Amino acid sequence: MLEPSHNDELPPIPGKRYFTIGEVSELCAVKPHVLRYWEQEFPQINPVKRRGNRRYYQRQDVLMIRHIRALLYEQGFTIGGARLRLSGDEAREETTQYRQLIRQTVAELEDVLQVLRK
Repeated sequence: MLEPSHNDELPPIPGKRYFTIGEVSELCAVKPHVLRYWEQEFPQINPVKRRGNRRYYQRQDVLMIRHIRALLYEQGFTIGGARLRLSGDEAREETTQYRQLIRQTVAELEDVLQVLRK
């Protein structure tokens, strides 16, 4: 668990394209070795690797790490529970997008039918 001194609000994420592991560590209040471990446990974290296997995280990675941190440290999830929660969140998001697409297609088909009936 985090010490009470680490419960402060996290710093804002700068408008950069890539972040080093050290920068992400500071932005998310998580040590670099924990970030490397989480990469193995959560497929949602996928930094770009360049020269010498150096990691470069993008903004969506930083946001995902903050979300994982909140699940583990603030909401008390286990690694497995957080993994399931995240996969459930992704499935719900895909389902919502799919339903919106279906609604849009049905509305378009109804418009076409109205035109054909005239």
